[in-house]
Amino acid sequence: MTAKTKPAVNPLFVMIIGVLGVSFSAILVRSTGAPPAIIAFYRLLFSCILLFPLAVSGFSEIKALGRRELWLCMLGGFFLAFHFIFWFTSLGFTSVSSSTLLVNLHPLVVVTACWLFFGEKLHRWALPGTVVAVTGIALLGWGDLQLTGDALIGDLYALAGAVMVAGYYLVGRHVRPLLSIAPYALLVYGASTIVLLVYNLLLDNPLTGYAGNDWVIFVALAVIPTIFGHTLLNWALRYVSASAVSISVLAEPVLATLLAIPFLAEIPGPLQIAGGLLVLLGIWLFLHRRR
Repeated sequence: MTAKTKPAVNPLFVMIIGVLGVSFSAILVRSTGAPPAIIAFYRLLFSCILLFPLAVSGFSEIKALGRRELWLCMLGGFFLAFHFIFWFTSLGFTSVSSSTLLVNLHPLVVVTACWLFFGEKLHRWALPGTVVAVTGIALLGWGDLQLTGDALIGDLYALAGAVMVAGYYLVGRHVRPLLSIAPYALLVYGASTIVLLVYNLLLDNPLTGYAGNDWVIFVALAVIPTIFGHTLLNWALRYVSASAVSISVLAEPVLATLLAIPFLAEIPGPLQIAGGLLVLLGIWLFLHRRR
């Protein structure tokens, strides 16, 4: 890892907590029958409400931003909104492990873009670490990957979600160093909330009438995988590269697969276990050698 400024907390530790947080997302989404875009809308709306008191002191930073940076924050919100729409939709067609396999191919896009467009120098273990981790991801979901029927539809949605989250991380890589975490997250999540509201209105999705359990899930999604997941990963973007954050998130399908055992009774096979170990090895190669 290459620090841009000296942080008060080890960014690697923060990324571990962030990855653990986002790993609960698939489990929580599968626990509600609300439309995917509604789930994403309330997840981010409640996140904005929780972040607002923390972001007030940073409003002067937002005012100091240039027009280009403000538009980039809006673009990041757009990417995040459609990442959630595509990924949450995929979970209705395919399994947790298959969906998280495909949506977590984003490091291929992020690492390549950081090298080509941002001039980021890749250390000699970056490519081998990425290849090992992505190979592990492939093994993790291979036995569950189907290319026919509804499962294929879910796989395509998950791939679209991967492209969107790659754009989200790349935007954050540029803008995040200019803002404290709370105002940055409020800007991006706020833009995403507006996009999702318009999307739901266009689809005529009802904004009310959901069961009490659904509202509990919406709040849980805001607190666990958003505040303690995405927001912590965004915090790390100030100190480490987007490729390092993107690679670390590959631990999500490993943790999500483990969480699916008690919560969804989805038992991983030997191939998935081997894949999970490869993912962790690839992440270690990338981050440890990068240090």
